[in-house]
Amino acid sequence: MNTLALILVIIGAINWGSIGFFGIDIIASIFGGQAAMISRIIYAIVGLAGIWSISFFFKENILGERRS
Repeated sequence: MNTLALILVIIGAINWGSIGFFGIDIIASIFGGQAAMISRIIYAIVGLAGIWSISFFFKENILGERRS
């Protein structure tokens, strides 16, 4: 689940980067606009992945130490 969330967060970051740098919303371009149902579903799933990824800050790292 963590890997899937990370992949979705990366997709979201790439999409936001393309909007910021080039003014192109890749998801909307591929799936028929921002108001298209499939685009909204993808945005929602990426948003949920972002919320899930917040938990990464509270998990122990490989050495068993908490991040500070």
